[in-house]
Amino acid sequence: MATSIDVRRWGDAHLYTLRNASDMRIEISDLGATLVSWLAPDRNGHFADVLLGHDTPDDYRHGSAFMGAIIGRWANRIRDARFMLDGVAHEVERNEGANHLHGGSAGFHRQMWRADHSNGALAMTLDSPAGAAGFPGNLAVTVRYALDDSGTLSIDYEAHTDAPTPVSLTNHAYFNLSGDASIRDHEISIASDSYFGIDETSIPVALANVANTVFDLRASASIGARLDASHAQLALAGGFDHCYAFDDEAREPRRVAVLFDPSSGRELSVATDARGLQFYSGNYLEGVKARNGTRYRKHAGLCLEAGGFPNEINTDGGRAVLRPGEVYRQRTRYTLRVR
Repeated sequence: MATSIDVRRWGDAHLYTLRNASDMRIEISDLGATLVSWLAPDRNGHFADVLLGHDTPDDYRHGSAFMGAIIGRWANRIRDARFMLDGVAHEVERNEGANHLHGGSAGFHRQMWRADHSNGALAMTLDSPAGAAGFPGNLAVTVRYALDDSGTLSIDYEAHTDAPTPVSLTNHAYFNLSGDASIRDHEISIASDSYFGIDETSIPVALANVANTVFDLRASASIGARLDASHAQLALAGGFDHCYAFDDEAREPRRVAVLFDPSSGRELSVATDARGLQFYSGNYLEGVKARNGTRYRKHAGLCLEAGGFPNEINTDGGRAVLRPGEVYRQRTRYTLRVR
């Protein structure tokens, strides 16, 4: 567990700092249960922030990049912002063209969460009322953050409902392990042999095999080289914005991805018990507010979002629905080390 958790005011919100024995520090806000910063050493012991972020709470409230936040009640997209549940048609907010994206304009990323910390862990809780963004059922959510001395950030999700409702939660942190302006020099591997191809609105249309394509990341590859490759799917998304699929939920988090920055020696590994991992290469970061009054460029950071599949409520609704008496759980581990 983290050796200490400190709290301080941050505008009209708070920042909670998790610090381990190696002085690695992670700042989390009660606004959006957001990962704001992660200070970690490179191979020479120099600390830098490996997360993208904004300067103020208002920048997070009004931003469009979902920077570091918990996403809910539905992570990713729902086609045409509608679904059937137990024979009843539901319509939710359309906030990306005709589709629903990331819980809507007032999703979990813009809500104030209640914070409680004890025994080296930080628990964030939120009550989402029935009808929020059009979703049925009252949903009670807890997200628990813990940092240990090995450099592992654990994120444990739990949710309960009083009526059937779709639930898919994730964290939308943007990583850049170099502290530089781009992730193009990073190397990435994803332990999956299939990904979801998308249409022009980024809705999955088919599960495709990665073999002999630019999407084959089973062996570590340069992100920049892959972004420069010619592929219709990359052209549709402006880069990677695709969900990789794993066999099924795991009883324990298993390693699904590794990100490495050769310049700093920092390595981030991702372990999860979820079935999907969305790899987003920061295709729409151009001009987004950065820290110290600056602006990000395209591909300034990337996301590795563990969770369910996009639009799954319309393709395999049973898996995507939480019912009264059931518990939604998901566990993801981000481990940062130097090699």
